[in-house]
Amino acid sequence: MKTRLADIAPYITKDGSEIRELMHPEQHGNRSQSLAEAVVPAGTRTLLHRHLKSEELYHVTAGEGLLTLGDEKMKVSPGDTALIPPGTPHCIEATGPGALHILCCCSPAYRHEDTEMLEAAA
Repeated sequence: MKTRLADIAPYITKDGSEIRELMHPEQHGNRSQSLAEAVVPAGTRTLLHRHLKSEELYHVTAGEGLLTLGDEKMKVSPGDTALIPPGTPHCIEATGPGALHILCCCSPAYRHEDTEMLEAAA
């Protein structure tokens, strides 16, 4: 199985980021994880949320950002990878002049139902 980013239609997740599912069990036949590219436009951020079951890995491929993990805030840039354990409140802001691009790996695979919003959209 192979996918191509340019062939995948984006959608907006509950946290407000634009996602392209590069590999997901419901669409591609893999079993226990998902891989997506998230894009956060410059000057915006995702809403604070947590995943009840999924562990996430964020790998920044382009742009600069500020990742909030619980009470901790950390700057991220291309080449940085962050672990987001299940139940950890998190959001990410694109702080550079361009969009922030992140590869997001979730295990178990991403599901809207596993996302608990901790703040409402403005």
